[in-house]
Amino acid sequence: MENQRNIIVALVLVALLLFGWDSAMQYFYPQPTEPVEQTTVDPTVTTTAAEDEAPTSRGRDREGGLKSASDIETEERDLATALVEADRVKIEAPAISGSINPVGARIDDLTLNRHTQTVAKDSPPVRLFSPDGTPAQYFTQFGWVGQGVSVPDANTVWQTEGGPLSPDSPVTLTWNNGEGQRFGIELTVDDNYLITAKQTVANTGSGPVVVQPYGFINRTSRTASDDIWNVQSGPIYNLDGSVEFGTDYDDVDDAKVIEEQGQTDWLGFTDIYWLSTLIPSDASGAEGTFRALGNEHYRADLIYDPVTIQPGKQYSRTTQLFAGAKESEVLSAYEKQGINNFSFAIDWGWFFWFEKPILWLLKALHSIVGNFGVAIILLTVIVRGVMFPIAQKQFASMASMKAIQPKLKALQERHKDDKQQLQQEMMKLYKEEKVNPLAGCLPMFLQIPVFFALYKVLLIAIDTRHQPFILWIKDLSAPDPLHILNLFGLLDFQPPSFLAIGVLALLLGITMFLQFKLNPAQMDPAQQQVFMIMPWVLMFVMAPFAAGLLIYWITSNTLTIAQQQYLYSRHPQLKEAAAREAEEKKRKAEEAKAKG
Repeated sequence: MENQRNIIVALVLVALLLFGWDSAMQYFYPQPTEPVEQTTVDPTVTTTAAEDEAPTSRGRDREGGLKSASDIETEERDLATALVEADRVKIEAPAISGSINPVGARIDDLTLNRHTQTVAKDSPPVRLFSPDGTPAQYFTQFGWVGQGVSVPDANTVWQTEGGPLSPDSPVTLTWNNGEGQRFGIELTVDDNYLITAKQTVANTGSGPVVVQPYGFINRTSRTASDDIWNVQSGPIYNLDGSVEFGTDYDDVDDAKVIEEQGQTDWLGFTDIYWLSTLIPSDASGAEGTFRALGNEHYRADLIYDPVTIQPGKQYSRTTQLFAGAKESEVLSAYEKQGINNFSFAIDWGWFFWFEKPILWLLKALHSIVGNFGVAIILLTVIVRGVMFPIAQKQFASMASMKAIQPKLKALQERHKDDKQQLQQEMMKLYKEEKVNPLAGCLPMFLQIPVFFALYKVLLIAIDTRHQPFILWIKDLSAPDPLHILNLFGLLDFQPPSFLAIGVLALLLGITMFLQFKLNPAQMDPAQQQVFMIMPWVLMFVMAPFAAGLLIYWITSNTLTIAQQQYLYSRHPQLKEAAAREAEEKKRKAEEAKAKG
């Protein structure tokens, strides 16, 4: 009776896990809703939005980008108009393309040449920056705040010289206020994602002027990626030598203005794969601020200390803009060039010391075999090979456990009405026979860091984004796209996430069930039932995870089964005990059937 109750409780908990997980995901990460009416915010205004201008909740995913069909249609229409207006200066660099708007001196049109929006062969490149007023508004502007002097603003039309902007061709923007001050912005770009802006003010007037150079990044959260419990999406900054991931868009909405106290080495906005940051040449004279502008618009400001420019003198300040993909090797190279902690713009978390080697090994294997899926399989083989000596000890422990099974059953019969006494006698028996019942769990526990590291790498590392495996697996960082419930896409409906069982999830459940079947049976029938149910529970839970992660687990299970079969051949007593156990189960089943 007690065993039946335990089994019922276990089944209820399983149901709560399956249905509760999906409900929780729907609650915390709702699907896209229709957008509210867009209003343009003047990016030069430093006041915050009204209290009642709350952002609209929107569904997001790891890619980011617009989700509403109406937003996407409006964005395409607005881009077709905005990008042909004014005398734009083209950007033609190896990693980025786009244009600079001379009105306001804005970098507001950037696409990433090395990354496409989808896995389709004809997919356009990822668009990072879009002009002010578009649904995907995201841009950078450099300027000055002045005291008693006319400074350029968002409507200033700058004179341009040079271009297109490329590693070999800088671009200079100039503007004269007609009062004796000449403002200039010289832009250069490297082979990757770094644009350098040198802001210069020349004072040819009769008296001193006071100016403060600044740069800001203005964006909408409509295009933000998922901000989930273990991956940051939103404001990011390196303050006093430490990268901070704790602030999100909701925090900025609540505070309206967040001023970072300390030395700001860089700040901006991050998505899972994309990053935009402002990097001062001298952090000691720079102050970083995040602002909520209302209607899902936000700004990261970098403003420098005021400087007085005497007549006949000029003053320059240099700021770098990183706008691109979070490629680990590129970020590490910039860090070596002096951008403090820039490799940690990727949200590695606490286990970066383990995740970075996993990514390095994956990339090394990929360079050899040319397929990340095969690289994941080879990584699994390496991990299982390293742990093989531990597996041998595990099986020795299993052999010992099998040997004392008759004694354990005798104790269970003798103390079936006294659970506490039974536990004491079992511990005494384990000590006398020198058996550790937990030794068999060690390989599983040792795999947890590898499993979590690979999970995080597949989630955050752009190196695995859109990497195919074989047949229908076109993106190892995305879930299995084929689902059994809709006959692999033949039926026109999308199953809910907790029922989206694909081929990989099914293989995971089967291999885990076979692996559990080879383990020693539990003394408690309720526990044994839970162990038999667990593979299928995990099949449902793991189905929405990245395909690469399921491939790792399936491969690991398959290798474990092969190891178990090999070690069974090396430990005949285990094979004999397993046969006796199977015969005993068959006999009890026949007896139960006869009684029924």
